[in-house]
Amino acid sequence: MDNTRLPLAALALGALCLTGCETTDMQMGSQSAKTVATGSAAGSASANTNAALEKCASPLGTVSLVENQSAGWYTIIRNEYKLPPTANLLRLLVQQSNCFVVVERSAAGMNAMSRERQLMQSGEMRQGSNFGAGQMVASDYALSPEIVFSNQNAGGVGGALGGLVGGRYSGVLSAVGGSMQTKEASAMLTLVDNRSGVQVSASEGSAAKTDFGAFGSVFGGSAAAGLGGYTNTAQGKVISAAFMDAFNQMVVSLRNYKAQTVQGQGLGGGGRLGVDGGAAPSQTSAPATNRTKK
Repeated sequence: MDNTRLPLAALALGALCLTGCETTDMQMGSQSAKTVATGSAAGSASANTNAALEKCASPLGTVSLVENQSAGWYTIIRNEYKLPPTANLLRLLVQQSNCFVVVERSAAGMNAMSRERQLMQSGEMRQGSNFGAGQMVASDYALSPEIVFSNQNAGGVGGALGGLVGGRYSGVLSAVGGSMQTKEASAMLTLVDNRSGVQVSASEGSAAKTDFGAFGSVFGGSAAAGLGGYTNTAQGKVISAAFMDAFNQMVVSLRNYKAQTVQGQGLGGGGRLGVDGGAAPSQTSAPATNRTKK
């Protein structure tokens, strides 16, 4: 009997056994499927949140999520990464933090509310449904997300390892180096006061993770298993971590918030950088006769 056929037969038998067990591997709440935004929120209560998320003792106001869906970064996460809107992620983070009360302003959400009011006006709703005017809550602030930088392979060491070492191990090291891809993302959040249009806060966050995918193929499955969650890291998890980092940075600043003031003219009163024939001179300026030496 040809002994070379034994490994192939064993592989085929193993694959058949795995096929029979396929339906038993479902895991609810699998850690490998989670992002940094996990758990739930209901009002001011939350459960199973990420311990690293910054929180507030009480809300600072109401906030709506505003995404620029025509921006280049939004097109990339939708078409290339196949990710849902970032507003879905931020809604969870913001409510879990208890720093703001989230109000609905998305197109789908506003259409749903309008539909209920139209049904009420048509007379189809039962008495006491109470969808009359004057019940919507104003949005004090608008929170706008943006992905500043995202890279699927920001630090591949490629064949450099093989060329550096050389000899019999150069091929193995090159294969390992080529698979070590560092996924990193940088995200920005901007908070604007909806009444005045003044930017209240802005923050930047970042995250990175390395995918050691080829360790399994080069050194075998046992080596890859020892690396835990580093294998097959999704770009979406890195982006969500970057947004959480940005939100944490914003919360820290908001805890020590002090409104910006402009001396003399006040906000929107002309500013202190006047031009010839423009804004009135600053109240702190000395008379011209005192500045000119006779």
